Amino acid sequence: MASLSRHGSRIPNRDRIAIADFAAPSGKPRFHFIDLASGRSTSLLVAHGSGSDPAHTGYLERFSNRFGSNASSEGAFVTDDYYVGKHGRSQRLIGLDPTNDNALDRAIVVHSAWYANKDMIESHGMLGRSQGCFAVGERDLDQVFARLGAGRMIYAAKV
Repeated sequence: MASLSRHGSRIPNRDRIAIADFAAPSGKPRFHFIDLASGRSTSLLVAHGSGSDPAHTGYLERFSNRFGSNASSEGAFVTDDYYVGKHGRSQRLIGLDPTNDNALDRAIVVHSAWYANKDMIESHGMLGRSQGCFAVGERDLDQVFARLGAGRMIYAAKV
């Protein structure tokens, strides 16, 4: 909530937020969508970057904002426009903090991926890894986009 207040008008839609709790392992729902009016939340699976978990343990070890790091970045993002890219339908993100202000140029986005599907947990005990993007299961993408929309905050941290 402090981050939502700190970024003020840079986040025009303040009714819902998403929090990626990267302290949790990738095999647990850790992408929390919160309706700030009702207090209701929904939690889904989300992958982290391969550069954040080089040994592929399922746990995020470190964040990075560097180009070529393939790591997840920490901090507040504002959701931007949708587009169709190499991972299909995707949503651009703008990093609002010094820890993630390269997100747009690094192409850190929300997209779906086969390696973020629930069956990966059944067969491998964890999700696969992205190149730093918030990758969600293919069946979850419509729900994620409906909850996010443009101009809302995603906050990523390891607490």
